[in-house]
Amino acid sequence: MTPSDYEFLRRLLKERSGLDLSSDKHYLVESRLIPLARRVGLPGIGELVQQLRGGAEPLTCEVVEAMTTNETFFFRDKIPFDHLKEAVLPALAQARAGSRALRIWCAASSTGQEPYSIAMCVKEFAALAGWRIEIVATDLSQDVLEKSKTGIYSQFEVQRGLPIQMLVKHFKQIGELWQLDADIRGMVQHRQLNLLQDFSHLGTFDVIFCRNVLIYFDQTTKIGVFERMSKMLESDGVLALGAAETVVGISDAFKPYPERRGLYRPNAARAPRTGAAALPLRAVAAATR
Repeated sequence: MTPSDYEFLRRLLKERSGLDLSSDKHYLVESRLIPLARRVGLPGIGELVQQLRGGAEPLTCEVVEAMTTNETFFFRDKIPFDHLKEAVLPALAQARAGSRALRIWCAASSTGQEPYSIAMCVKEFAALAGWRIEIVATDLSQDVLEKSKTGIYSQFEVQRGLPIQMLVKHFKQIGELWQLDADIRGMVQHRQLNLLQDFSHLGTFDVIFCRNVLIYFDQTTKIGVFERMSKMLESDGVLALGAAETVVGISDAFKPYPERRGLYRPNAARAPRTGAAALPLRAVAAATR
């Protein structure tokens, strides 16, 4: 791979996915793109880049997906889900008692372990029984969304983070695989989405999980995502970030949630929001179906 080819790929990946590769990641690009080049009948990365320069859009999408990290597992890092059960859901159950409806967005949802972990938490929270729950799972990759829709996981995947009681209660074994029950799968909607593009059409949410994806973005891109997400979160809603992520020192769109590391609330000191995000939750939910 020539320096020119590498720089082209760096620019392409940043423009299309937000992935900000440093100058020393040649090995990562080669390990992920050489197998792709061979699969599509090209001898190497040079020929692959030549096709990309020519505007081969389907191939461009495959390159972006190949370079996207889809590492995930059930109840990853555990603490955000403890916060959800112990603080976020109790507060929202009280605040939304009139509408009996919640909307949750799981951005960069990968193969589904995170949105389904959220769904299981909500399902087991007795105060929300009979409520209208809408969990929207989005990802850049259509391939991982298709896997997520099936709710089918290997023995290795269900052993990563999933408590045995949850496995027994919410999954059925199919040969050597495990499938989530239909009621849990039915709580999650799947949509392909690029966080670099406008996502206001999703409507407003009570909770946004955007974990372990912004670490791959540069500062300017992070600021833009935070600004747009702040306009989609209810004034008393909650943003959950990954363990290595923060808004502090990056954006004033959010402020830390008291005594709950990794959680943030919209900053009420900012100017009032306008547009679609100001619509009532019920109206926005209906419009996005």
